[in-house]
Amino acid sequence: MPALLPPPCTGDALLLDLEHLTRVEDGERLHALLWRAGPGWRMASSAVLGGGLAERAWVLNAQVAHGYRRTDPERHLDGLARAAGVRGPGVGLMTAADVSAHGRARDGGAEAVATAGISVRGWAAVPGEGATGTAPPGTINIVAALPVALSEAALVNAVMTATEAKVQALVEAGLDCSGTPTDAVCVAARTPGEGTGAHAFAGPRSEWGARLARAVHRAVRAALPAAAHP
Repeated sequence: MPALLPPPCTGDALLLDLEHLTRVEDGERLHALLWRAGPGWRMASSAVLGGGLAERAWVLNAQVAHGYRRTDPERHLDGLARAAGVRGPGVGLMTAADVSAHGRARDGGAEAVATAGISVRGWAAVPGEGATGTAPPGTINIVAALPVALSEAALVNAVMTATEAKVQALVEAGLDCSGTPTDAVCVAARTPGEGTGAHAFAGPRSEWGARLARAVHRAVRAALPAAAHP
């Protein structure tokens, strides 16, 4: 008997209903994007705060100053989120890019928001050893949401799909790179309900993976600085 899949949420309401926050830190006015997702979401993320695969209730994408030197980014992000009034576990991403200049796209229920600073960029596979220590803030951050439940494997697959779509957007924009050294991603999907199944695939040729790929691709293209567009 096939698994019963929960119907996707439909309508015009945004899944990624973002709040735009501002603060003054070290004499500089900085921005942040906050998604109060609430209960019922499982997220896979590479973020410094709340990374991994788990139930999460919010996502914060915070701009920090260029030349960021703090060695406790997880604590910093958690403090910013708590100051905004969030509760429960969440995901926190950082970037030196102005997150108020983000790109957004939707495709068949899949949604993506991207922020992109590309001053430090390159190809993933390069000669030499990797650096050690605390990495600087990521400069291309992607937050995506699907209105359906995914298996754990499919959620990991969705992160791969989002990353492939990001690289496609960069190459099509004429940028000789696969990203920046510290990009981060967060993909959210509905938590499977009791007695219901979850979509087993999220690759770029699956139903929801294809929608995710198109949404991320357009969001990244929209977030890139104007000079990057051919």
